[in-house]
Amino acid sequence: MVLVARERIGILVVNLGTPAAPTADALKPYLREFLSDRRVIEIPRLLWWPILHGLVLTTRPGKSAKKYASIWTSEGSPLMVYSLRQAKALSASLGDDRYHVRLAMRYGQPSIAQVMKEMMAQGVSRILVLPAYPQYAASSTGSAFDALFAAISHMRFPAELRLVRDYFAFPPYIQALAKRVKDYWGVHGQGERLVMSFHGVPCRTIRKGDPYALQCIQTGRLLAEALDLGEESWQITFQSRFGRAQWLKPYTQLTLEGLARSGLGRVDVVCPGFSADCLETLEEINMECRAAFFAAGGKEFHYIPALNDSPVWIEAMEKLVLAHTADWPVSPTLDHPGNGYSCPGCSCR
Repeated sequence: MVLVARERIGILVVNLGTPAAPTADALKPYLREFLSDRRVIEIPRLLWWPILHGLVLTTRPGKSAKKYASIWTSEGSPLMVYSLRQAKALSASLGDDRYHVRLAMRYGQPSIAQVMKEMMAQGVSRILVLPAYPQYAASSTGSAFDALFAAISHMRFPAELRLVRDYFAFPPYIQALAKRVKDYWGVHGQGERLVMSFHGVPCRTIRKGDPYALQCIQTGRLLAEALDLGEESWQITFQSRFGRAQWLKPYTQLTLEGLARSGLGRVDVVCPGFSADCLETLEEINMECRAAFFAAGGKEFHYIPALNDSPVWIEAMEKLVLAHTADWPVSPTLDHPGNGYSCPGCSCR
C-alpha cells in the first residue's frame, strides 16, 4: 500500500562547537578533535601529528581555557547559549509541527551524527542542513558536510537531505545585519569607522578554490550599501590567525592599531560572519583587539554584538528555511517496508 504523508522536515542548525567547560581538561579533547580535522589543518599528517600531540595539546588547552573562562556565563558557553536560543526561536517562528529544529555542533556535543540519529528516530524523513556560517569555507561549512556524509554512510536508509551551502548575499541576512548595526548606533552613536571583521583562513585555501574571501567582500559591500556608508567610513579585515602561514589580509588587530595611531578616535567593529557571539568575538575582538586599540592611542572602541537570537535574525532564518523547503515535493512512502513482497523460503515480509 502506498501512502502520501505529510512528512516531517528536520532543520539541522550546525555551528562550530564549544568545550563543555572552560578548563584545560575540557579543552584538550575539543582541540584534539578540531585540530585533527583535515579540512582545518591541511598540512601532511606526518608533519602535523608530532606538533599537535607533542606541543599544541600540551600547551594550548591551558591557555585557551583562560580565554574561555573570561567569557563564560552562568548559563555556559555563549556560543552554545545563543545557538540553542536560535534553534528554539526558529522552531517557534516556523510555527508548524512538520518542522523539527535541532542544533548540532561540528566538534564536541551534541554531535551531528547523534542529532541526525535522534531526528530520524522521531520520524524525520527529510533534513535541511543549515550551517551557522553565511560565507562558505572548506574548513567550516565543508567540514560540517563531511561529518554529515560520514554519519549517513553508516545508515541503511538515511533521511533525504538538502544543504544550505551559503547565504552571504541573502537579502534578509543583510537586512538583519544592517538593523543590528543601526539599532546599536541608535543607542550609542556612530563611530568614525566601521570595521567588518571576518574569520581568517590561510591564503593557500583561496588559491585552491575556496570562494570565502570573495563572499566576505560581497557581504561587506552589501552591508555598507544597506547602511549607506561612504567608501572611507568602512573596511573589511580578517581575524583569528593560527600558525606561521600567510592568512587573508588585512589583519584585524594590526588594522585597529594602525587606525588608532593615525588619530582615529572611535572605531566600531562588527563581525558579520559570526551568527552567534563566541570566543572569537567576545574575547579576541572585544578584549584583545580593544586593548590593542587603546594601547595604540585609540579613545573609543565599540563592539557591535552578533545577530544572536535577535528577532530580525530569527525572521531571516525562517525565510532561509522556507526558501529551501517550500518546493520540496511530497514523496510516497510505504506503510511497511516489506508489504507486497516476500522472499521465497524466508519470512522477511
